[in-house]
Amino acid sequence: MVLTHFPQHAIVILSLWTIGILLIISGKYNKTYPKIGQALLISGIIWLSILLTNLWISLERPPLRTLGETRLWYSTFLAVVGILFYWRWKYYWFVAYCFFMAGLFLILNIIFPENFNKSLMPALHSPWFVPHVIVYIIAYALLGASSIIAFKQIFDNYLNKNNRFNLLKLADNLVYIGFAFLTLGLLFGALWAKEAWGHYWTWDPKETWAFLTWAVYLIYIHSRIGNSFREKTASWILAFGFVILLMCWFGVNYLPSATNSVHTYSQQ
Repeated sequence: MVLTHFPQHAIVILSLWTIGILLIISGKYNKTYPKIGQALLISGIIWLSILLTNLWISLERPPLRTLGETRLWYSTFLAVVGILFYWRWKYYWFVAYCFFMAGLFLILNIIFPENFNKSLMPALHSPWFVPHVIVYIIAYALLGASSIIAFKQIFDNYLNKNNRFNLLKLADNLVYIGFAFLTLGLLFGALWAKEAWGHYWTWDPKETWAFLTWAVYLIYIHSRIGNSFREKTASWILAFGFVILLMCWFGVNYLPSATNSVHTYSQQ
């Protein structure tokens, strides 16, 4: 089954988000522009949420099995993170990045369409399937959003700008919440594995990279709480963590060692 008219829906959502971001950026010319822009951004999020709900109903299963399906969830959660933290911090560059990345994942689903299959392999018929994947996607959205702060931090350090405290404070909030969801994802995954395959952990390639991702962000948190690293070093750790996260999410699927992985169901 193919998700009918997805490109048309995606174009509408992308248009709402693009106009919304432009209006927010243009707020210095008219104070009403950001309010209209935020309304358009929220409208796009609602549209995408309805699309996901209809997909869930039509598939008669959670649309969380393939990379294409998880990209839709990632776009939704990343957009939500962007608008929520914009309300709190008012960084237009941050909300612009979040919605740019959310839109990019929608575009990827247009470029690489997939056939949606109603069937699920036996291991996915588990009460841990949905919470495990959902909390991971939320974690990826929060930690992915923190990556732009790391890159901007590094850029500002290069230009010797003195605004590091505010930026790292924003990154810390994102990482702390994202790490909590990441930890829940590991725990839910272990419980799921025990139910489906009889063991909690086997150092499967996906599990190994998941642990590496968790470890890198734990190092970042300790560096911030204990001030054991300089801010510049902490920024590089955060940027490196995002690379590991991307490898864990979909890069590992293309490794030769992942051929016999129990997580091959997540590939397209």
